[in-house]
Amino acid sequence: MNAIDIVVGLQTPETTALRPDWAAKFFAGKFGAEGEAVEGTSLEGYINIMDRAGIERSLLFSPKAGPKQEATSYRPDPTIVADAVAAHPDRFSGLIGVDPTDPVAAVREIEWAVRELGFIGVHAYPHWFGLAPDHALWYPIYAKCVELNVPIQIQVGHCLLYTQEKPLRSVGRPITLDTVACDFPDLKLIGIHTGWPWTQEMISVAWKHPNVYIGTDAFAPRYWDKELVHFINSWGRDKVMFGTDFPVIHPETAMEQIAELGFREKSLENFLSGNAARVYGLD
Repeated sequence: MNAIDIVVGLQTPETTALRPDWAAKFFAGKFGAEGEAVEGTSLEGYINIMDRAGIERSLLFSPKAGPKQEATSYRPDPTIVADAVAAHPDRFSGLIGVDPTDPVAAVREIEWAVRELGFIGVHAYPHWFGLAPDHALWYPIYAKCVELNVPIQIQVGHCLLYTQEKPLRSVGRPITLDTVACDFPDLKLIGIHTGWPWTQEMISVAWKHPNVYIGTDAFAPRYWDKELVHFINSWGRDKVMFGTDFPVIHPETAMEQIAELGFREKSLENFLSGNAARVYGLD
């Protein structure tokens, strides 16, 4: 079955060389990543990984991980993702990262990325900026997403300790998306990283609001909460999307473990590709 991976970090030798010093140690230490997941792989190499895993399309995000003036931040040029998409438009789509501390610049960059680069959505890390998703500085960004009719995926749940130089607060409780969805009922909003350890809270918000969805990236399927597995397989079959957050989870590992969870055929189809195709306009 051909899947759509909605959260993928571009991990080429070029991008790994741009990462701050903590990155390789973090991915190898926290997640046991090795080989191409740490050192990087060519676009063709990653497409080979996708083919082996049964993934038809990957949504590559151009991250804004921290303020631009801080040495621990990771903010590669979005044109790197744009070039990857242009090289393989049948396999990749782009997502633009945003910095809510400068919402005017963020809105301009979203406009540029969507209209000029052809990106299909927005990606956000609240914890890197210490601003919860319902903080007022995010609101111009949400309004621009509604105007352009593009989804925003935003990390919810706790955040890990990336580096001792700058421990980050876990500001992204899933319940904060409830406020956002009330204020922006037309915003296509995906809470990524499952919301763990508040996964049931994330499920409740997704069930309440027609415009809120869940992304399952960054956690190996074998360890998903049983409530999330049941939600995907039953009453939430239209509300959850597959993702890896590569290099955090390797696509082949993810697909192998998903096969062990015993999903019904229609639930699996919606989860792996149907819901993402609908929400991101890929259908």
